[in-house]
Amino acid sequence: MPSNSPREKNAAPPLPEPLRVPVADSHTHLDMQDGTVEEGLAKAASVGVTTVVQVGCDVRGSRWAAETADRYDAVHATVALHPNEAPRIVHGDPDGWSRQGERKAGGTSALDEALAEIDRLAGLPQVKGVGETGLDHFRTGPEGKEAQEASFRAHIEMAKRHGKALVIHDRDAHADVLRVLKEEGAPERTVFHCYSGDAEMAQICAGAGYFMSFAGNVTFKNAQNLRDAVAVAPLELLLVETDAPFLTPVPYRGRPNAPYLIPVTVRAMAAVRGIDEDALATALAANTARAFGY
Repeated sequence: MPSNSPREKNAAPPLPEPLRVPVADSHTHLDMQDGTVEEGLAKAASVGVTTVVQVGCDVRGSRWAAETADRYDAVHATVALHPNEAPRIVHGDPDGWSRQGERKAGGTSALDEALAEIDRLAGLPQVKGVGETGLDHFRTGPEGKEAQEASFRAHIEMAKRHGKALVIHDRDAHADVLRVLKEEGAPERTVFHCYSGDAEMAQICAGAGYFMSFAGNVTFKNAQNLRDAVAVAPLELLLVETDAPFLTPVPYRGRPNAPYLIPVTVRAMAAVRGIDEDALATALAANTARAFGY
């Protein structure tokens, strides 16, 4: 069968060589991956990925994250309404793009109701963070920006009140995300998930003490800005993630991602920094535990 066959394209990539120093996947979506949670965790642990942070993107997913973290010691949860979720709740989602399918407009009262449930979940001990929240100018047009920013501000307040980490989704919105964090006052522990800025922004984040989490796209050919950021970010502020099932690292780009592929990204980051992979893994493990308070 030729290697470009659909079956091969959708096949799970092989297990990488295990890391000698265990690390955490700081951002994953087990609920969107194939196989059971047990299988995913066992596969990850077999290559040295012993902890995962399961991230909520809507009310249903956040409840699932909290329940899953309660059930498995290796899983910590974060809860939130994704930046694209807030406008859908307020204005409706006629094309059913999200996982909930078609939805009617609920207005600001529906958003308040959803935020109240996230707030309740954020108080649970197994929930270590509030996120992913933030701004997404790629998928949300001008009509949704107000709801998105209001939701972001509410999540910042929640993270501070509960003493939890804030996990940020920032897509095509660097200046606005940094502005809102400054206006609201960022929580003590703030994580830029799937960091997408450049070296200059990395220096701004470092100055503010924000953690920067890098995903498999740091290996993409056109992502020199991310490699430049990895090179200048302080070692004590670096995290690694999969954002699985998305952003599978090269050479498996386009195939399904999962926490067990973290070693591929760790090795790419170590090469960029010119340091030993064990030294980087040691820092990543400590940083993730510090960022999420576990």
